[in-house]
Amino acid sequence: MKAIVTGGAGFIGSHMVDLLVKNNYEVIVIDNLANGRLDNIEHHKGKITFVQADIGDYETPLDEYFEDVDYVFHYAALADIVPSINNPIKYHRANVDGTIRVLEASRKSKNLKKFVYAASSSCYGIPDVYPTPEDTPIAPEYPYAHTKTVGEQYVMHWGQLYNMPVISMRFFNVYGIRHRTSGTYGAVFGVFLAQLLNNKPLTIVGDGEQTRDFTYVTDIVDACYMASQSDIKQEIFNVGSDNTYSINYLVKLLGGDSVHIPKRPGEPDCTYADITKIKTVLGWKPKVSFEDGVKIMLENIEQWREAPIWDEDSIKEATKEWFEYLGDE
Repeated sequence: MKAIVTGGAGFIGSHMVDLLVKNNYEVIVIDNLANGRLDNIEHHKGKITFVQADIGDYETPLDEYFEDVDYVFHYAALADIVPSINNPIKYHRANVDGTIRVLEASRKSKNLKKFVYAASSSCYGIPDVYPTPEDTPIAPEYPYAHTKTVGEQYVMHWGQLYNMPVISMRFFNVYGIRHRTSGTYGAVFGVFLAQLLNNKPLTIVGDGEQTRDFTYVTDIVDACYMASQSDIKQEIFNVGSDNTYSINYLVKLLGGDSVHIPKRPGEPDCTYADITKIKTVLGWKPKVSFEDGVKIMLENIEQWREAPIWDEDSIKEATKEWFEYLGDE
């Protein structure tokens, strides 16, 4: 079997590559290395094909790589809230145009068995229902969430119009080793681990009682793989941990001092996936407990040695537009 992983040198994508190689797939990784790192897939050198290409660039040919591909796992995207507010066109190009181009290349394959799209739970915005099921109204709060939602709409439309076997997987708060350590202020684990390494206080947003459905990355790719092997198509699934955990509990598990910073607009007090559908239809369930996942992160904390160290002042500066556009201030 031949599989393409877009964004395969990135955080989630590289774990998908691990699983596919383990299952003896011929793997092609397409990544422009905007966020991905070759170090993430270095251990597969000689076993996979790496193509450095920007899927959002219409001048970059893609079709040749998809001619006889069996499975496509589309993870390539730009993430994070603040940069998407500052540069929505860039996000549209990567997350919407890029998705259309990968869809078009995929539908030309004679062997396509499944197209799996990495969607985002941010599509729900601030939902009224917890746990949040897939039929919850879509209400993205910022351009990143919106572009991932539009990408999902294109995926489902291509599935309907061209009878492509597509599945969209809405990920909830993915964490794990190899998470990005770029200069962008983003995911809480990257922020906290760098602070912990440098004996800085952990910056808790608001009162810390907000909860997140932290889902370990290997559970995420396991769900994607099961979806690809199933007969199910044209469906959307939540992928979560089947629980939700407070930031204060995370801080307790990590240890160290902490400080509180202002609560941010446009963020839900809770993310919590209703995963009844994926458990029932695919028979998937998460395997890595939150406590075990945090332990793995701490055991690999040196991966965040070069990550930026955030404090109250730098976070305030980085999130200025966030408050300006999403808040009342």
